Amino acid sequence: MKQSVLQIHPSDNVLVALADLPKGMIIEWNGDTIELKDNIPAKHKLTLHELNAGDPVHMYGVLVGKAQVTIVKGGLLTTENLKHAADPYDYRGVKYSWHSPDVSKFEGRTFNGYRRSDGRVGTANYWLFIPTVFCENRNLDVIREALVNELGYGVTDKYKRYTHLLAEAVKKGDDLGSISFAPSGEVSQERLFPNVDGIKFLNHDGGCGGIRQDSTVLGKLLAAYANHPNVGGVTILSLGCQHLQTKELLEGIKELNPGFDKPLLVFEQQQSVSESQLISDAIRTTFEGLQQINRLEREPASLDKLCVGVKCGGSDGFSGISANPAVGYCSDLLAALGAKVLLAEFPELCGAEQEMIDRSVDETTARKFMRLMQSYDALAHQSGSGFFMNPSPGNIRDGLITDAIKSAGAAKKGGTSPVVDVLDYTEPAVRPGLSLVCTPGNDVEATTGKAASGATLILFTTGLGTPTGNPVCPTIKLSTNSALAKRMPDIIDIDTGPIITGEKSIEQMGEEILEYCIKAASGEVIPSAVRLNQDDFIPWKRGVSL
Repeated sequence: MKQSVLQIHPSDNVLVALADLPKGMIIEWNGDTIELKDNIPAKHKLTLHELNAGDPVHMYGVLVGKAQVTIVKGGLLTTENLKHAADPYDYRGVKYSWHSPDVSKFEGRTFNGYRRSDGRVGTANYWLFIPTVFCENRNLDVIREALVNELGYGVTDKYKRYTHLLAEAVKKGDDLGSISFAPSGEVSQERLFPNVDGIKFLNHDGGCGGIRQDSTVLGKLLAAYANHPNVGGVTILSLGCQHLQTKELLEGIKELNPGFDKPLLVFEQQQSVSESQLISDAIRTTFEGLQQINRLEREPASLDKLCVGVKCGGSDGFSGISANPAVGYCSDLLAALGAKVLLAEFPELCGAEQEMIDRSVDETTARKFMRLMQSYDALAHQSGSGFFMNPSPGNIRDGLITDAIKSAGAAKKGGTSPVVDVLDYTEPAVRPGLSLVCTPGNDVEATTGKAASGATLILFTTGLGTPTGNPVCPTIKLSTNSALAKRMPDIIDIDTGPIITGEKSIEQMGEEILEYCIKAASGEVIPSAVRLNQDDFIPWKRGVSL
């Protein structure tokens, strides 16, 4: 018979419902009988024994909250009877011992990527348009409209056809309800430059105004994107008078990579004769650059050249049971193969800090993590907030009722390998293995930061469905449950729901995820976020963002 509840860790004093469980149902658990005192929705938690006000609640083997009132045995945990709590943490000098997984089936495997002159290997070959300031966003939009569909990278033709049909119906006085949308009728466009995987645009709202530190951080972020291994060439558009000067951005690129040799085009509007000249010159010279990077071809590269970011968004009560642990096992496989893995979202490591500290390779790494966590949390409290306010209404509705519950499950994406490095926002990943990257939990701000640190693929788990991607880093979506995969098949690439039903193990799913990564890195499969041009980009201004 299919299991109806799960105890994640032997020390946990709650069970997770794997299906909707009715009030009055009797559960036999480790020789004990539990009568459900409430209806327990799937993904939510019930108590193993009675809890009094102030009693701790443990999940994943860690403190995740404290009871606010008496909660009867078999009762439902809610935001009314449970509040966030997490254990204090400190450096303990633990000598971490890691038992790496068996990677024999992946040893000697390769992916087909784009080799860069600095030795890194991209999983894609993009041309990137960068504005130094928000004043240039409209020019980027004009150029996007001119280039993307014409060169075979657009996904909007089906919507244009639909709009045309609706307009014709209005002219004729027909009922709009009779006009159906038919995405199956879309025609695949042939690319003019087959070895260029896309033309991407980093529209943003920064570069001027605000404080100078915002522009400085933005400059580092944009420099990291220009230097990204998935980027083959860059066009920079500048106004001229903004805080983030072109000279500063170019210096940032050279500081990151003194041997930077990609095609790099710069246009400054206040030095141009007219807007039309600026745009036409940018388009023409970009065409010349596209011809140049189109001569690059994919070549075999060993798996240690991969840099994979792991992220969760629109999380649910199954995230820490299915998709995140499966991604974590894939992370361990990658670490054992000498690849880089990036785990970010510091507000979603609240409650998991001690584990990350104990897994750190040395005291310097551990204390850098502690400093970034403490300063981030302190900033949040100064603004009248805190990490405890991280869970969204959707998270809470689907069982993640405290930040520590959410965080303990979110941390599973990082697997069990040692923490080899801790990176502040925009710092590049340079060490093989697992690195922690300081970003908000906000989906787009986090993926934007992972790509800046060098992620060439992102594994993004979701239980509720999140249409998020990144301009330069192919983003692979994994559902925590099969119902979501069936309901939103256009955005989900991998369904980890079979873990919940017991059809597959975490290890089996983790290996399947790595196989998909190899194909995506080689251009053999196109993740849904890439196919749909979900190119989300939001710079973090280092303010309070959870």
